[in-house]
Amino acid sequence: MTDFRSRRRWLAHSAAAAGALPLAAALPVSTAAQAASEGGAAANRVFISSNATASNEVLVFDDDDGALALRARIATGGQGTGGGLGSQGAVTTTRDGRHLLVVNALSNSVSLFRLTRFGPVLADVAASGGTTPTSVAEHRGLVYVLNAGGDGNVSGFRIRAGRLQPLPDGLRPLSAAGGTAPGQVGFSDDGEALIVSERATQLLSSWPVRHDGSLGRRLTTRSPGPTPFGFAVTRRNRLIVSEAAGGAPLASTVSSYRFGEDDDARPRVVTAALPTTQTAACWIAVTPDGRFAYSANAGSSSVSAIAIGRRGELTLRQAVAASTGTNAGALDMAVTPCGTRLHVFASRALQIVSYGIDDDGSLAEIGRVGGLMTGAAGMAVA
Repeated sequence: MTDFRSRRRWLAHSAAAAGALPLAAALPVSTAAQAASEGGAAANRVFISSNATASNEVLVFDDDDGALALRARIATGGQGTGGGLGSQGAVTTTRDGRHLLVVNALSNSVSLFRLTRFGPVLADVAASGGTTPTSVAEHRGLVYVLNAGGDGNVSGFRIRAGRLQPLPDGLRPLSAAGGTAPGQVGFSDDGEALIVSERATQLLSSWPVRHDGSLGRRLTTRSPGPTPFGFAVTRRNRLIVSEAAGGAPLASTVSSYRFGEDDDARPRVVTAALPTTQTAACWIAVTPDGRFAYSANAGSSSVSAIAIGRRGELTLRQAVAASTGTNAGALDMAVTPCGTRLHVFASRALQIVSYGIDDDGSLAEIGRVGGLMTGAAGMAVA
């Protein structure tokens, strides 16, 4: 429990950093300072964006062994679209656990928060370098934002002195002028490649990352399954990609790739289009040890469990490792840093469903929390 003077100092600092932006009152907790006064620092926190049009907010949940409790909702200083973003990575934490990044798709900006023991503190809001930012990724202070609107691009920044500073040579187009329908931006585990999934072109675009953070020549890799969407990278530099197959019934697949053999930033297919027998596999999460991947299947309201071999080869363990409920949906998700829990946004039920992860990768439901809003997007843990 923090003392009154500590809470007062933090509240004043938070209000100044956030420009004293108003907080909506649809949910019962209004400030991170109040959260701190009630429960102090949490072992884990879960973050999700409201994506609201009037004022986008970060919803902050404390994670007590999978039992989530809403502790704060904090304005991002931007606006969301009020509808689904059709992306993975709208919210992300930095690798060092010191910052949180959130896209504001309607106001064409990205917000940077400092993560304190009391909760996130808004530090900066920067123009995204394009229109309709839907995904953001970070590696050792280097940040790239995916702008899905217009012709689409990726835009680079550095986190310096608690601010987002645009790279001088940080803009790159996607594989085609308009119509790529990009799903996610992310880094390889070693930070030497940047990847974007393009649903409409059936491609993965990738770029080598130069020492100054700018990108080299774009490379493209044909997806072995239709509609490459979300992805995650293991610590062995294995790339796991969901393939939604245009939402076709029972047609979704997952593919894996490896990096690092010829240093050209091009991912090489290991397992091509492994069937999940589920519908609209769009989001992917992997365990910290790189042994298991999970696909959130939006159409089936289910989660599939997939084993990852040392080379990146995939084996379907359970087509339905978990169900979020009849027609509940299954979108963004995140594995806790300890690797023992998986949180899934059940979009139509407006809930986060939490599961325990067993040693064999199987899932067991351990809790649900409701009260989310339609259009909420992104999920990250710290």
